[in-house]
Amino acid sequence: MHAITFDTLEFTEQLRVAGVPEEQAKGHAKALVTVMKQTESQMDEWADKRDKQSEERLGGLATRQNLEMAKAELKRDIKDLELRMEKELAPIRTELAIVKWMLGIQMAGVMALILRSFFPH
Repeated sequence: MHAITFDTLEFTEQLRVAGVPEEQAKGHAKALVTVMKQTESQMDEWADKRDKQSEERLGGLATRQNLEMAKAELKRDIKDLELRMEKELAPIRTELAIVKWMLGIQMAGVMALILRSFFPH
């Protein structure tokens, strides 16, 4: 709401200086104050209506703050996912290391058998 300041005494005085009788000048001032209040009220209604329409049109749009919050949430989710994957992959990595060690031993055994067949005692 925007209040319009209006000095009725100054207005009445200006009318009196211009030759308008005092009672008539006071009546003009009262009438003008009434019109200004009605105008202000109407403008407030229009502003409220405009704001409501704007809100309805723009209600589905994201603000910068919404985007920043979503970005932070995504970063947290990604970090959580990375930690969870690390936990779940740790046993698999251990098993792969064991398999590689076992394959190395088997390859060494096979190589020993091959060498033994080429170079008997």
